Amino acid sequence: MRILVLGGAGKMGCIAVQDLANDARVDEVVIADIDVESAKTVAEYLDSPKISIQKVDVNDEEGFVRSLEGSDACLNATVYYTNLQVMEACLKAGVPYTDMGGLFFTTRKQLELHDRFESAGVSAVLCMGSAPGVPNMQARYAADRLDTIESIKIFDGIKPPAPDDVRFSYAVPTIVDEITVEPMVFEEGEFVAKPPLSGFEDYWFTQPLGLLPMHLTLHSEVATLPVSFKDKGVKECFFKINYWGMAKEMVEKVRVLVEFGFDGREPVDVDGTSVVPRDFMVSMLSGYVHSITDLLAPPKSQPPDWTKEIVTEVHGTKDGEETIYRMGTLTCKGALPTGVAPAIAAVWLAEGRVDPGVYPPETALDPVPFFKELEQRGIITQVTVTQRV
Repeated sequence: MRILVLGGAGKMGCIAVQDLANDARVDEVVIADIDVESAKTVAEYLDSPKISIQKVDVNDEEGFVRSLEGSDACLNATVYYTNLQVMEACLKAGVPYTDMGGLFFTTRKQLELHDRFESAGVSAVLCMGSAPGVPNMQARYAADRLDTIESIKIFDGIKPPAPDDVRFSYAVPTIVDEITVEPMVFEEGEFVAKPPLSGFEDYWFTQPLGLLPMHLTLHSEVATLPVSFKDKGVKECFFKINYWGMAKEMVEKVRVLVEFGFDGREPVDVDGTSVVPRDFMVSMLSGYVHSITDLLAPPKSQPPDWTKEIVTEVHGTKDGEETIYRMGTLTCKGALPTGVAPAIAAVWLAEGRVDPGVYPPETALDPVPFFKELEQRGIITQVTVTQRV
């Protein structure tokens, strides 16, 4: 089995490469990246004979399609802006596809490719990261056991860093978008836009995480779950997180830059040089990230010293009784599920477990074996069912 990880030298892609290299089902893992030096850093750290490196530029479609040939699946770990472009290449190469999310609007556009993928006999599972990804599978687990669903509420709780920690927890461009773009929620059967960083509420997570302040952010779960479970009557769905696992002070600093126009998409003239403010800002902020070796190192803590819990609460009915499923997925290393979840999906795609077409996780994958595979990697899922006496 040969899995190509596009962006495998990146902050989340390298974790997927690590997981795939440790998977007995996988024979070869290709780090496909334009940054060959970073790819070498990942390969040297992991020191696995399964790993190979290819320099790939997604803008060179012909070359990219050639690099896909012979692969049993493509795991797209690049920033979501490339999702549609990469899917087109996978369609031409006849290679199954998965990614880590499309930030709501791109995901919707990707789902429109379903008929073309189905006709070509190619499978694709979208939004298969930590979140989106794990919450979709949590919601599916609960939906399978409920007759009706009133609401799906997702809370992504992450251990807050020190106030002076100025590092980004995930891809800088994506987090900047989540800070600045209006989050979408599903209310009374309609998609509604809300202000960024709004809808605050305190939520209790499994100790030692405890009580954390949660706010709305734009996410792909909201784009697919109300549609997938429409027949069960879903009226409400939202996604909340606590500052993306960053220090609140760091988020406020980014917001100040945005207020001063550094998120502008139109070029400005700087002493005769054309500069896009947002590109400049993202380039500068990209230096404030965790190192590859930090991301690939073993967790610094052990269960039950959890550093992240992804919770999906599904409110509905079973046999006429009001029932709440609380699904909590716990890890001692916050970034781990982001790379592990799509690695599992890539292997399942390579094994032919998914029908041709383009699907969100909740309609394509079985949650029970998925959670069992997570557990093998130290990522534990707990289920609490609440009913009236």
